[in-house]
Amino acid sequence: MKQELLITVNGDEHHLLVDTRRTLLDVLRDDLGLTGTKNGCGAGECGACTVLLDGEPVNSCLTLAHEAAGRDVLTIEGLSSGGVLHPVQQAFVSQGAIQCGFCTPGMVMTTKALLDRNPDPTREEILAGLRGNLCRCTGYVKIVEAVEVAQCLLAEEELV
Repeated sequence: MKQELLITVNGDEHHLLVDTRRTLLDVLRDDLGLTGTKNGCGAGECGACTVLLDGEPVNSCLTLAHEAAGRDVLTIEGLSSGGVLHPVQQAFVSQGAIQCGFCTPGMVMTTKALLDRNPDPTREEILAGLRGNLCRCTGYVKIVEAVEVAQCLLAEEELV
């Protein structure tokens, strides 16, 4: 059964007619053309599909689209502004924390949420915060380093 869905994605409102069984991931990728969010496992195990829903990381493959009605969704495409990368994105690039890139959008979005909640996490808190995101390429060393660099970049940004 299809129902109207009013959803705000990356600051833009969208009115869609969506089957009530469709996931947020499907609507983002297929209806809105936001393909940065990846379909990894489809079971909520890998984190490649992570987006922020009202600032909290969620697996969009497990979230029904209608659960996002009237809420704010932020995807990897909405993180940069005016062609300038967000500090978390910049840190992932500068630290070489992206290899194949498939897990990167989910890692970046999870990192943003982590640093929004806790601007000065310990290494253990970083590892715990990234626990729901899998990377099959890097072994996580560069990813953790990127989170630490993002932490510094965001702190510098606040001083300006």
